[in-house]
Parts: sequence; C-alpha cells; structure tokens
Amino acid sequence: MADTDWGNQTVITEFILLGFRELRDLQILLFLLFLVIYLATVAGNSLIVTLIVADQHLHSPMYFFLGNLSCLETCYSSTILPRLLAGLLTGDRAISVSGCLTQLYFFGALAATECSLLAAMSYDRYLAICKPLHYSALMNTRFSLQLAAGTWINGCLAIAVFMYFMSQSAFCGLNEIDHYYCDPIPLIKLSCRDTHLIVILDFIFSFLFTLPPFLLTLTSYICIIATILRIPSTTGRQKAFSTCSSHLIVVTLFYGTLMSVVILPTLTNLRVLNKVLSLCYTVLTPLVNPLIYSLRNREVREALSKAISQYVALTKTRRDS
Repeated sequence: MADTDWGNQTVITEFILLGFRELRDLQILLFLLFLVIYLATVAGNSLIVTLIVADQHLHSPMYFFLGNLSCLETCYSSTILPRLLAGLLTGDRAISVSGCLTQLYFFGALAATECSLLAAMSYDRYLAICKPLHYSALMNTRFSLQLAAGTWINGCLAIAVFMYFMSQSAFCGLNEIDHYYCDPIPLIKLSCRDTHLIVILDFIFSFLFTLPPFLLTLTSYICIIATILRIPSTTGRQKAFSTCSSHLIVVTLFYGTLMSVVILPTLTNLRVLNKVLSLCYTVLTPLVNPLIYSLRNREVREALSKAISQYVALTKTRRDS
C-alpha cells in the first residue's frame, strides 16, 4: 500500500504469531516436545563447545569450526524456541513490533552466518582431504580465525542493513502472522508503505547468503568425493569419508529443508507443510548437530569418554575424602 493510502489505517503495535493453532488439542504436548528439544539442543551443543575448549586433542581448525557451529546452533534455537514455548504454555501469542523485528534480525543474522560457516567447514575438509600436504600451511590458526570471524561479521552486518529499512516500515491492517516466528515474508505483506526496496533487498541477501555458500559447499564435496574414490585402499577411503560424513549430513539436512521452504509456493493449503519444513532447519538441525558429530566422530567420543571418566574419578575422590 502506498504511503498516501494508509493514513486512516490503524497502525499495528503488536503481532499475533498464530503458530500451530491448527493443533489446538495438542498444545501441551507440543510444549513438552519443544521443551525437551530445546533443553537437549542447548545441553548437547554446550557440551561440544566445552569438550573442544577443554581437550587439547580437539584444538584443530576442524573442531574450531565445529565449536562455532555448536555455539551458533544454541543461539539459533534460543532466538525462536523460548517465544514459541511461552505461546504454547500461556496461549499468549502476542509479540510487540520491536520484539518481532529483534527476533527477525537475530534469526536472519544467524541463518546467514550458518550458511557461510557450513561453506567454511566444507572448504576446511576439502583442504584436509584434497590438499593434505599443504593443509597445515593453508588452514593455519590465523586463517581459520579470519574465516570464522568473517562469517559472523558478514552475517550480522548484512542483515543489519536489511533490518534498518524494515524498521522504517509502518504496519497496519491485520496483525496476524501465520507462523511460529517472525518470518520476513508475512511482515513485508503487512507493511503499509512501499516495500519494493525491502523486497529487492530480501531477494539479494537471500541469494548472496544461500546460493554462493551452497555452490562452494557442493563444489568442495564433489572434489572430496572424487579424491576419496581415487584412494586405492578401502581403509583409506573409509577413513577419509568418515572425516567429512558428519558435516555432509548436517549440510544436506539444513540446505534441503531451507531450499524447500524458499521454493514452496505460499499457498494456503501448503502453509502447514511450510511450517513443518521450517521446523527442520530451525529446530531439528540444531538438535541433531551434537548427536551426529558425537556419535559419528571418534575423537569427540573419546574426548567425551575421557571427560566422563575424569568426572567420575573426581566425584569418587571427593566422596572418599
């Protein structure tokens, strides 16, 4: 709606996140389910960060990036799930305009950062497998720090530009958002002002932070798989593939569901499917990340076993004394 047409409209001061209103009889069950998921996500990812910091054997670029990813996943879940849990428990789904824009900023910044971070992790695995003799020189401590810092800074700054223009919008008409978090598409539709620039920025940033990182990740794994297939011994192929299989699973799950949501038409009869697919990359990926890396990675399992043994020994010593 143009600026001249919204003078008589009531300006919105809060939104209603409809969430999973289709499942009215299952609100308590959904609350318990998401509460368990949130607690498990925070505990699992925090454990991985703690293990990486505490164990000297995990002080390598690969695990440095994994620690960043686990930290990011914790923040990602904390941006969305607490508000969803509060709405399911109390039935109050209202969120202020400023609160909604804040949630949108952190969601967008963390999503953009995750896309870049997954690409950085795939590049690290490419160097380790395809350029093993030059790996230490190319992926040194300084470069890995620069890569990680670049992913965080670029994600936060780019989305800040988009949010500046979003914050200049006024919202009027219906204040309902048919989602469980503040998704940019329905927000743009609720704006009373000209949104052409915002739509263009949304497209540009979505393109820049999804397609190039995805293509870089895809290219890295094509090279990795080609290199692995050229390894003569079966044991060598298995060892090489085991170093990147966990990351490949996380990338497939994240990008698969993210692109499905982007491509999926915003039709009324597909909104429920849109929410389900959104759950995969906003809730499921942060949950399975620590499970995948801990269960499939020998060094992480060994570090966890060592930490548990030290804790048991310390507890026993205190008890005996």
